Amino acid sequence: ADYLDNGNNKMAIQQADKLLKKHKDLHCAKVLKAIGLQRTGKQDEAYALAQEVAALEPTDDNSLQALTILYREMHRPELVTKLYEAAVKKVPNSEEYHSHLFMAYARVGEYKKMQQAGMALYKIVPKNPYYFWSVMSLIMQSISAQDENLSKTMFLPLAERMVEKMVKEDKIEAEAEVELYYMILERLEKYKEALDVVRGKLGEKLTSELQSRENKCMAMYKKLHRWPECNALARRLLLKNSDDWQFYITYFDSVFQLIDESWTPPAEEEHSLEGEVHCSIEQAVNFIEERITEESKSSRPLRGPYLAKLELIRRLRHRGCNDEYKLGDPEELMFQYFKKFGDKPCCFTDLKVFVDLLPPSQYTKFIRQLLDVIPLAAAAENEVALPGDIKALQQHLCVVQLSRLLGIYHAMEKKQKLAVVRELMLRYRHGLEFGKSCLKTELQFSDYYCLLAVHLLLDLWLEGEEAAVWQCLTLLEEGLSHSPSNAQFKLLLIRIYCRLGAFEPVSELYSSLDAKHIQHDTIGYLLTRYAGSLGHYAAASQSCNFALRFFHSNQKDTSEYIIQAYKYGAFEKIPEFIAFRNRLNSSLHFAQVRTERMLLDLLLEANISTSLEESIKSMSLSPEEDDIPWKDLRDNRDLTVLFSWDPKDRDISEEHRKLSLEEETLWLRIRSLTLRLVSGLPTLGHTIQPKNSEKTAENGVSSKIDTIRALLQQLEAAVDSGKKFLEQKIQYPVLGPPPTRMAGFFSNGSCQCQTSLFYLVSDIYELDTNGLEDSAEIQERIGNSFKSLVEQLTDLFNKCKGDLIEVRDGTLKTHPNLLENLVFFVETISIALWVSSYCDSVLRPFKSNLQKKKKKKKESSVAMPPVFTHFLDYVTELQTLTSNVIDHIKGLEIILTALKLEELSLKDTLLLQEEKKFIKTVQGKVQSSYHHSVQEIGELLKKRLDTIKKLKI
Repeated sequence: ADYLDNGNNKMAIQQADKLLKKHKDLHCAKVLKAIGLQRTGKQDEAYALAQEVAALEPTDDNSLQALTILYREMHRPELVTKLYEAAVKKVPNSEEYHSHLFMAYARVGEYKKMQQAGMALYKIVPKNPYYFWSVMSLIMQSISAQDENLSKTMFLPLAERMVEKMVKEDKIEAEAEVELYYMILERLEKYKEALDVVRGKLGEKLTSELQSRENKCMAMYKKLHRWPECNALARRLLLKNSDDWQFYITYFDSVFQLIDESWTPPAEEEHSLEGEVHCSIEQAVNFIEERITEESKSSRPLRGPYLAKLELIRRLRHRGCNDEYKLGDPEELMFQYFKKFGDKPCCFTDLKVFVDLLPPSQYTKFIRQLLDVIPLAAAAENEVALPGDIKALQQHLCVVQLSRLLGIYHAMEKKQKLAVVRELMLRYRHGLEFGKSCLKTELQFSDYYCLLAVHLLLDLWLEGEEAAVWQCLTLLEEGLSHSPSNAQFKLLLIRIYCRLGAFEPVSELYSSLDAKHIQHDTIGYLLTRYAGSLGHYAAASQSCNFALRFFHSNQKDTSEYIIQAYKYGAFEKIPEFIAFRNRLNSSLHFAQVRTERMLLDLLLEANISTSLEESIKSMSLSPEEDDIPWKDLRDNRDLTVLFSWDPKDRDISEEHRKLSLEEETLWLRIRSLTLRLVSGLPTLGHTIQPKNSEKTAENGVSSKIDTIRALLQQLEAAVDSGKKFLEQKIQYPVLGPPPTRMAGFFSNGSCQCQTSLFYLVSDIYELDTNGLEDSAEIQERIGNSFKSLVEQLTDLFNKCKGDLIEVRDGTLKTHPNLLENLVFFVETISIALWVSSYCDSVLRPFKSNLQKKKKKKKESSVAMPPVFTHFLDYVTELQTLTSNVIDHIKGLEIILTALKLEELSLKDTLLLQEEKKFIKTVQGKVQSSYHHSVQEIGELLKKRLDTIKKLKI
């Protein structure tokens, strides 16, 4: 066992063998040997050995624990249940084995059996947790039941009765048990009863979370529309803590609900269960004013009351009745707020919510007013006035962010914009002195200046200023050198490099972000969208692996979380864990990565290192199966991960999200169908059949071609939907979601070409079943397909021609679309070759039969059917075309190597000395990345060229 713990598996196997020689039937040694075998990649031997022990139904703890570890490593948790089922039968009173059995069921989600195991445990050892394990398993049955009715009429009422029994017998001990009771009543929509539980004696046990009781009461009052109680409770909690934002929201919501219902307090008795109720705007206004007065006496400044006043103004304006309540002018209130909190980084995000209270004509005046109160000092006249300390710097930064948000920078001319960029960079560099003592992991105080400057340059780039994008990269690289942990710099660099078609620097940037756990799903798209499409195949494989490893381990990890939740009685977390797991399983990104990963593997290996058939088999792919949950796809991407200070009309909107999800799903459908069509090729394998025989339908091959034809129709439909979608000509914001590769796929002709290839498969199949006699028409059709395919591929190649990087007026311009077209070319030619090897498998037997006949008849001139010449010509042309592309790529490599980037005189005298060294770095990175892409594409094409040479029949 020690050897296994240290990872020395071979020694562990040897030691186990020694033991087994002495004691033939030592179960535990056999299992430990099996673990060693499993870890050295001998899965089958390990499994056989484990089953040998399991068949004897061991009951010693060591063997059971060791087998559990082994089955877990084999990802076969269902075998653990069988193990403990047998152990419990033999040792029926063991609390330990029963609880292991319960947890084994929890791992595989067998809720009904969990319920029974929980009750069995309770009978052996009447402890409350076991009883409630059983109750929770009933709730889980209700959650997982497909039939809502069943869960409301059977599972939940039964769970409720079980808990009521304990309540009546006064056996409720722990907080978790009260939580569980509340959860059941809430799911049964018995809100009144749930409220009574929380307000009653049982509610006193709810102590672990702050305000747990109050929050639960509030939730129930809202469900029951008991606005007086909502209001009174929110009011009471705000008197205790006037900085708790959620209760301001509830307070306002309830006041306006009561006004709309014309509610009046009863004359004699209490206003409500929770005490006094405010039901008029006057009361609300006074209440907020009192909070502000009180705040001024408090020892530390609180933001809540001031923001609540702005929130109230916004709501009153929305109702069209602001002016009669003298709450003050929003502009003045925001100014006062800035004076109080302007030196805090949160000031900008607080005010961002309320800027639409300002009339646009006041924007410039408002910004000037804020600038006037910041203590800035200029060293000399005509020089920029700079802050003397961090507080002043934060205040100034807040104003700059507000200027961007109010669109003041957007309205400027190019010259003004460049002047602002210069000023912001000056302020950035000056601000670095305040952060000299910062650690490597801390951000510099002035980092946002640099980011804002880059945003301004991005505006210029989108308006057609080519040099601006290089300056963006230069400034970001400079920023990163001073602030190596700034994720915003890294994310923006990733996006810009990718837009320029340079993937190489991105891998390193992304790995330095150190994305953890769920981030592989939320920001992984930044990596996986571009790696493959820019020809970095090795990096693409790696980035897909990162993501897939996370998705696959999520399955295993979630089971562990659920088990911990049972152990510690955190019952309300269990449904959350299950929902989390489902959300990840139906993640759009997960489906995309799975599909692209398989296409990539085929592209790199099929018919090169292994046959297409073996590759498909090893992925257990089949054309009939579709494992993507189309109806439940969840878009878990974080599209706002990049900071943006853009005004609402330029920022990413809900509409953009919807459209992006639609586009991603359409593209995924096209890719997934392509993959399934390719996986169908080996299933059509050549089977010699007598013509017109009855058996064709039975042996399953004809149904395979039907599958392919059906998939082809679906592909046509998906392509049509994709084309319709692209007609809308959608432009996402530059920092919004990246567009898919769909537009390029259609415009460069790859789509047309790949579809034609799959139609060709159908024709070849027909030729195969009809035989060579009387098939002149099919043969001609096939010949024409070959001709048009060569033309289409040549067209596609023509769309790849041109310089990838060119120098124009002293500025670099990259052409990532040419690179993407090249990648599509490689993919399309690979599909063409897989289809060709299917043609080859059909035509070879025909040819050898013909040659046999020729020998028999001893005639020298048996006419060769035209399809052979067509195929030979086609293969020769494919070979020539591929060689031409390889030569073209060699040419590109030479040009890229010869590009002398240092000689670029970037005309802009904006460049300071320190910027010059970064511009070299940046351009070098882009050049090297393109070089790398071209190399990888070239290598792959050479391997494909070798496979063409084998196709000469």
